[in-house]
Amino acid sequence: MKQYKLIILITVLVLVVSFTIPTLLVLPYSSGKASGKLDDNVKKPKSNIVTPSIEVSVYRDQSQKVETLPLEEYVVGVVASEMNADFEEEALKAQALAARTFIIRHLLLGGNSDLPEGANITDTISDQVFKNKTELKKQWGDEYNWRLKKITDAVKATSGEILTYNGTPIDAVFFSTSNGFTENSEEYWSSAIPYLKSVESPWDKKSPKFQSQKTISVTDFESQLGVKLNGTDIGAITSLTKGKRVSTVMIGGKQFTGREVRSKLNLRSSDFQWIRKGDNIIITTKGYGHGVGMSQYGANGMAEKGMNYKEIVKHYYQGVQIDSTKPFLEKVTAKK
Repeated sequence: MKQYKLIILITVLVLVVSFTIPTLLVLPYSSGKASGKLDDNVKKPKSNIVTPSIEVSVYRDQSQKVETLPLEEYVVGVVASEMNADFEEEALKAQALAARTFIIRHLLLGGNSDLPEGANITDTISDQVFKNKTELKKQWGDEYNWRLKKITDAVKATSGEILTYNGTPIDAVFFSTSNGFTENSEEYWSSAIPYLKSVESPWDKKSPKFQSQKTISVTDFESQLGVKLNGTDIGAITSLTKGKRVSTVMIGGKQFTGREVRSKLNLRSSDFQWIRKGDNIIITTKGYGHGVGMSQYGANGMAEKGMNYKEIVKHYYQGVQIDSTKPFLEKVTAKK
């Protein structure tokens, strides 16, 4: 009987030990409450994806020096110089996206060959107008802080974004004010670009630059165009572009393109009409700029109507996509 009790006692002890040891092994690693889920507090490994840091070297036309600064700081300086900070935020974002696309495409293509060594781009209308923070502070005075913040916020909101067509950064050209329509690229420049097509832009009518007049003497008119007028006859417009601008015009027996007349007479646009009054010619123009790509005042008008920056850029640049800057910045880095 005693032997039987001893066997039972040993069996109980073995069972107790067999349950106790696994528990003791688990407890040091337990977080307290049991859960069927992975611990959400476990730190996840950081991503190895890093956006390349790119700098832009700008040839300063006035000082004739090269200024180098980070890409996004450059974009801020362009937006601040090319668009009024009073414009709607969505218009500023559209301008930021266009400016970033312009410079990245420029860097990929290799920049201007006639610039000093080390420079990528100019600070003039030949490329994009750029001013640094010191220059902007001098220009804006007491309004510097809010203006810079508003523009910087717009640039940050589009950070990492670029406009592409068929996977390639677009030539994101822009101008001040349309005449109610933008222009086909081939009707102002030599080549047809599929995303630079004429579209309606009725919002520009609110622009202070929508219509203007210029008075020029008959003598200067003849001299600048290299013609001789016959009496009161100035000339005749012979064809218009799809964007309702002058395509060709006959003056003094010579044919000119609207672009040629605009350039020679220093007009605001190639949508012009004129009348002669005595020894003067009064020229009326509609719009301001070449008319190709995004209208800045049109973009602001769209923003005032509640449209966002993505809608704005896709209206003025037909068939484009908004993509990541990363693969293009990697290509720029690889070229260095």
